[in-house]
Amino acid sequence: MSNYKIETRCIQDGYHPKNGEPRVLPIYQSTTFKYDSSEHVGKLFDLTEEGFFYSRLANPTVDCVERKIASLEGGIGALCTSSGQAASLIAVLNICNSGDHIISSSTIYGGTTNLFAVTLKRMGIEVTFVNPDESVEELQKEIKQNTKLVFAETIANPALIVTDIEKFAVLAHNNNIPLIVDNTFATPINCRPFEFGADIVVHSTSKYMDGHAVALGGVIVDSGNFNWDNGKFPGLSTPDESYHGMIYTRDCGKAAFITKARVQLMRDLGSTPSPNNAFLLNLGLETLHLRMERHCSNALKVAQYLENNENISWVNYPGLKSSKYHDLAEKYLPNGSCGVISYGVKGGREAAVKFMDSLKLAAIVVHVADTRTSVLHPASTTHRQLTDQQLMDGGITPDLIRMSIGIENVEDIIADIEQALTKIQ
Repeated sequence: MSNYKIETRCIQDGYHPKNGEPRVLPIYQSTTFKYDSSEHVGKLFDLTEEGFFYSRLANPTVDCVERKIASLEGGIGALCTSSGQAASLIAVLNICNSGDHIISSSTIYGGTTNLFAVTLKRMGIEVTFVNPDESVEELQKEIKQNTKLVFAETIANPALIVTDIEKFAVLAHNNNIPLIVDNTFATPINCRPFEFGADIVVHSTSKYMDGHAVALGGVIVDSGNFNWDNGKFPGLSTPDESYHGMIYTRDCGKAAFITKARVQLMRDLGSTPSPNNAFLLNLGLETLHLRMERHCSNALKVAQYLENNENISWVNYPGLKSSKYHDLAEKYLPNGSCGVISYGVKGGREAAVKFMDSLKLAAIVVHVADTRTSVLHPASTTHRQLTDQQLMDGGITPDLIRMSIGIENVEDIIADIEQALTKIQ
């Protein structure tokens, strides 16, 4: 379906029913699959024949969703996981061992910051967080001999910093290491990082891809473009004794990374999505292109309203011409960025809390990027584990409010904000 536009692929790709089969992707709610011979099952384990033998590694419902997401991102393969955190963890552990080092943008999601700074550190993997606005020359100073990857988010959560993907790709490729980009906020509808040099993409599919806040999930997508056989990644280019001596770069070609992630990491970590969650995710993907257009148009109107409101001290949204990242948004996100806005209410933290408590349509929830408008104070909730310095490095001020604009009528959203602002005057 490579000739179809992305809107059509959201609906048509992944699952292709044959004559007399269900029109809608079925839920294969089974852990196990029956075969007629031991020889056939052996070929499945040798990866010489396609098929399913245990849902921890692959399931027909999940497989169809993986194929659809790979198509949307322009990758050669994908691996769905039980959460976005699991996707980030597996993507890193697939190429990093104890004693290795990675470079990460400092403005990533707080949960990922904890994963990198705390859990990976306990595993012996060192992480250096860098200012994404630094030049390639300055960033190069942080590269070490044991650096194995560079990590960034297309649009930072919640600071809404737009990453210069091409700059980070140059940094990574100058050092023969891959660039991994979390594309959760932009989705492949608004940005396809592979087209700008990224090598691996991860998502929390719980956000816009699902779109309805009903199913946790994550995904890793492999571009198939990176040369893993360059001496830096022995886990991919030397025999895997836990998998009958397979050499992934030799035996799997361009799919070396995503194959290893599945047959080694998913096998051992078991961060598997349920078939039912994959089914729900697929329903969300079918309308992703429609919802993203509405999220972005609503968010821009709300941001413009806030920018001209005397009770608001500052507004951060890449779609605004006043945004520091507007030029990068025009380059990487010409059709819209996302539905998330961050801003400050005059009066600081106390006023921010009173404002949020006064909202009626927008709900205070620990989630973002679904159909309903929601609001959160990151410094005291999702990012409360971070130090003051980490908050500052991540672009999170004490008065920062993160508002995820839904697909309701935008006039109702603005009216709700307006009535809440009157309560703090």
